[in-house]
Amino acid sequence: MNRFLAIVLIFTMTISVGLAQKKNDDVEKINVLVFTKTEGFRHQSISNGVKCMWELGLKHHWNVTATEDASLFNNEFLSGYDVVVWLNTTQDVLNEEQQEAFIKFYRGGKGYVGIHAAADTEYDWEWYGKMMGGAWFKGHPPTQEATLVIEDTNHPSMKVFEEKDIERWTVIDEWYAHKANPRPHVNVLMSLDESTVKNVGKNKDRNLMGGDHPMAWYNEFDGGRSFYTNRGHTPESFDDPELRAHFVGGIEWAAGKIK
Repeated sequence: MNRFLAIVLIFTMTISVGLAQKKNDDVEKINVLVFTKTEGFRHQSISNGVKCMWELGLKHHWNVTATEDASLFNNEFLSGYDVVVWLNTTQDVLNEEQQEAFIKFYRGGKGYVGIHAAADTEYDWEWYGKMMGGAWFKGHPPTQEATLVIEDTNHPSMKVFEEKDIERWTVIDEWYAHKANPRPHVNVLMSLDESTVKNVGKNKDRNLMGGDHPMAWYNEFDGGRSFYTNRGHTPESFDDPELRAHFVGGIEWAAGKIK
């Protein structure tokens, strides 16, 4: 996407959401920036994810902006947002100046939400890795149905599972294994039951994590709040009502609006 189209998308989505929210002035607004730049593999589901975020913004009274323009990662522009959603970003998407702007934004008490391939991003940026609990992408088995174990329903992103009495969540997606297990550094919300993965692929050591396989977590790190969830590979996943509720809780928590 060229810069002109990116600006058009920003203008269209922000104005559309803003108009819908004029009727809800009593609701505290959240300003959400959805970042979708890729320098490696590009997920076909990105457009579905942006549409999902836009629809969630309309429903929950957020101001949503979507962009692939990394030049917007500057102090002035980021100051207008509460949380940045890194939606299936891949590889090296920010230069050093843009990285510093995001660090300043985050340390100011703001939030990060990583969806799926956000773990396949910025391998040479040490601070980003620490924020993610060291959980950069390592590999994955073929996309398939498998079961997630719900570990913690106290976090806002997990309330939907408590309300629906879901302890094990069987769905189709692409299940990332990570270079390091983030559990010692983050609060794990759900994990993959590796025994339910039927087709591991050619490299078991690369595609699984030896039994303890976190899939979603949150972290209060370096003055800000980070939330990551593995789901979001397939276009269909963004229509999943439980996943949408999971996103909502994670985004609103990372934005500092709910505890």
